[in-house]
Amino acid sequence: MMIPLVIRGHTDPSYPERRSRFMRWLCKIFKGTGCRVSNGRHSHLIGGESLLHRPVKPVDDQSKDANEDLDHANALSLAEDAKKPNGYKGQGIDDDELAKAIQESLSMPSYQPYQPYQPAQFLPRGYRICGGCHHEIGYGHYLSCMGTFWHPQCFRCYACGQLIHETEFSLSGTSPYHKSCYKELHHPKCDVCHEFIPTNRAGLIEYRAHPFWGQKYCPSHEHDHTPRCCSCERMESRYTRYIYLGEGRSLCLECLESAIMDAGDCQPLYHSIRDYYEGMNMRIDQQIPMLLVERQALNEAMEGEKYGHHHMPETRGLCLSEEQTVSSIHKRPRIGGNKILDMRTHPQKLIRKCEVTAILVLYGLPRLLTGSILAHELMHGWLRLKGYRDLSPEVEEGICQVLSHMWLESEIMPGSTNVPSSSSFARSSSSSSSSPMSSSKKAAKSDTEKKLGEFFMHQIAHDTSTAYGEGFRAANAAVNKYGLRPTLDHIRFTGAFPV
Repeated sequence: MMIPLVIRGHTDPSYPERRSRFMRWLCKIFKGTGCRVSNGRHSHLIGGESLLHRPVKPVDDQSKDANEDLDHANALSLAEDAKKPNGYKGQGIDDDELAKAIQESLSMPSYQPYQPYQPAQFLPRGYRICGGCHHEIGYGHYLSCMGTFWHPQCFRCYACGQLIHETEFSLSGTSPYHKSCYKELHHPKCDVCHEFIPTNRAGLIEYRAHPFWGQKYCPSHEHDHTPRCCSCERMESRYTRYIYLGEGRSLCLECLESAIMDAGDCQPLYHSIRDYYEGMNMRIDQQIPMLLVERQALNEAMEGEKYGHHHMPETRGLCLSEEQTVSSIHKRPRIGGNKILDMRTHPQKLIRKCEVTAILVLYGLPRLLTGSILAHELMHGWLRLKGYRDLSPEVEEGICQVLSHMWLESEIMPGSTNVPSSSSFARSSSSSSSSPMSSSKKAAKSDTEKKLGEFFMHQIAHDTSTAYGEGFRAANAAVNKYGLRPTLDHIRFTGAFPV
C-alpha cells in the first residue's frame, strides 16, 4: 500500500529535522506491515529490520545532490532507531502518544456523513423512475407519494393534463388527479337531479339503482314525489318531462312512442295474439270483447268481479266473467304540453253469454306491454272456456304468466333457438300462419322497443309475489321439462304442475 506524504513549508531551516521526525513516526506505526511510505520524491518500504529507499522523479527545484544528501540522512537516522532496543526516544511520550493516536485513527471504521438529499448518481440506476415521463430522475427536486416519484413538471392531472399545484390531490392506482377532476370522473352523479350523490352519516356514498336499467339516483327521490314511468319504472330526469296520464300515472317519452291509446289501436294487436294461440293449437272460439279502459274503470270492474286473482298493488288487465257495465275509451285523446286532453269514454254493457264476458286492459301502455297483458288475460279466458276450474292462484296465474312470457319472447327474439320448448313449438306452429308483413314488422322493431320487451320479460321472471312470481317459475320449469300441452293436460287432471 502506498501512503503519500506532503509536508509544506520546507523553506524553514528546521524542515529537514521535522521531516525526519515525522518519517520516523510513520515507520514506527507501519513497522512490519510491508507498506510503502512516500514523501513525494522517494518511497520507503517498511518491513522487519530492513529499510530500503528508491529515488523517484523530483517534483521541486532543489538540486539532485541536495535531495540525495537529505534522503541519505533520513535513512541513516531511521536505521539507527531500528537498532535501539526501545525504539526512538527523541520526543519521548509525545511521539509515542502521537503514533498511538494515528494508529487508532487508522483502525477506526469509516462512516459516511448523513445526506438527506443524496444526489441521484450515488443511487442504483433506475432507483427513481418518474411516474409521468418514465425516465430516470437525476439532479434536482422530485415528488414522492405512495412509492411513486415524479419530476415536478411531470406531476400532472391524469384527467385534464394540467399541473397539480394543490397540497391535496387524489390518486387512482399511480395516476394523480386534481380532487375536483377525480370527483367528476369517479363520484357517481344522480341520473334524476344530475348532482353528485351525497354521502350518508357514515361518510359513504349511498344511492339507489334500478335492477334492470341501472338508473342511479339519490335515496331522497323515492320520497319527494319524483314521477316514475308507469311502464318501464324509470324516474323522470330533471331535463326530461314525462307525459302525465292522470290517475297518478306518468309515461316516459320512449314508452310513449309505441303506447296504445284507444281500442282502435289495440284491435290489430289483440287479433294477432289470438292468432298466436291458434298457432299453438289453442284456438279460442268465443269472440271475447276487448276494451281499453282507464284505471278507475278497471278498479271498479275488479271490485265487481268475483272470480279471478289480481296482481296488487296495480292491476293492468282483467278477464271478466260477470255481467257489468264498463266505461271504455272511445277516442284517442290529445296530448297538450305534458298532459292528456279530451279523453272521451262511453258506457258499454257487457252481457254474460258464456264463462267470459270481456277482457279489459289499461290504456296508455307500450305495445309490447299491452300485448303481454292481453296474452295473460286470454289464457285466463282459454282456461275458463276449456273447463279448467278451481285452480289455485299459483297454478292459474303461473301458467298465464308463462304464455305472456312466451309471446314477448317470440316478439323480440324471432328466430332465436335459445328459448323454452313451448316457445319453439309456438314459433314453429305460428310461422306458417304468419304473413310476410308480420315478420317484417318484427324485424323492424327498434332497439328501444326490444329493450322494453326484455324489461317486461325481466319483470315476469323476477316477480316476487307468490302467485305471479313463484307460480311462473314453477309453471315455466314444468313447460321447459315436459312441454306446454302435457303440462296443461296434467293441470286439468290434478290441478297442479307436473314435477
